[in-house]
Amino acid sequence: MTTNESNTALGGRLETPSELAAGLLGGNRRALSRLISWSENDHKGFPEALNAFYPHTGRAWRIGITGPPGAGKSTLVNELALELRRQTEPQLDVGILAVDPSSPFTGGALLGDRIRMDELTADPGVYIRSMASRKSHGGMARAGVDACDVMDAFGIDRILIETVGVGQAEYDVMAACDTVIVVMCPGAGDGIQAMKAGILEVADVLVVNKSDLPGAERLLDDLTEAVHVRDRRATADGGWDVPVVPASAGRGQGAKEVLAAVVRHRARLEELGLEGVRNQKRTAQVRRIVEETIDKRLFARTEMGADIAAQLATGQNAYAVAEALLAQLGPGFDRPSNPSESPSSK
Repeated sequence: MTTNESNTALGGRLETPSELAAGLLGGNRRALSRLISWSENDHKGFPEALNAFYPHTGRAWRIGITGPPGAGKSTLVNELALELRRQTEPQLDVGILAVDPSSPFTGGALLGDRIRMDELTADPGVYIRSMASRKSHGGMARAGVDACDVMDAFGIDRILIETVGVGQAEYDVMAACDTVIVVMCPGAGDGIQAMKAGILEVADVLVVNKSDLPGAERLLDDLTEAVHVRDRRATADGGWDVPVVPASAGRGQGAKEVLAAVVRHRARLEELGLEGVRNQKRTAQVRRIVEETIDKRLFARTEMGADIAAQLATGQNAYAVAEALLAQLGPGFDRPSNPSESPSSK
């Protein structure tokens, strides 16, 4: 992406998948925004466009930022982006994907993170996109992975993904990111509570934000002890020792140290074989797409709820009804691959 690229460089309206893909690869910001909207809205033309630009993905480093509400994630994202833009050799373009929680009733979201990043909005080397989490329980909309692919193909060098921060289930972010930063702050619980919540499981880098507040030193000690006690990465990550980094993003402190930890993590993944690590994450994405597609195809009919209720009313158990629904997808879906796993065999 060149910072002086005209948004209408290709001229005219971009409507077809091939036109949008060509515009994206040509540096057209309108194509960038339109394709992300297509991915959010599950547009039928998005897979065709993805096929066209997907070979141009894989260069951007994707950094997830998650943690409990109030930890200062948006402020830290702002500081990380500013620090990345200060680098001049090479000059890095930054994309920010801010995922906000959706209403369970209307599906709407405030999408207010852009307000907190006012310093960045005038920088042509920064692209900011807000996205609602919609039905994703893991804090990361399915379209978030697609949006990262779009920004990657556009030529953005570093993508910062800020998730909802529900604290208990931030696992979707792992499938989208190369490095996951978990942000905590004093007063939001100690290291033991973090272990109970499970959020240490996703962390490649731990950040204690607001480290100038009382209790920060205790939290730093607790988290440092916690990551050593867990010793959970000896096999999966070749012994990566999760660093615990103090920061005070509101005071403009710690961003450089956090990014240095990210660089060390990237070097470790490259030693292990980055392509293999990324393929494991893509496998998780494939499974999520299959699950969503099956759910959509099975429950697309408005009368499905009544059909299920009618079958249950005959005395069938939930497993039997579920197997009957799966059978609608084709031969083999009405039974497990291993007969010993069948509920009726137990």
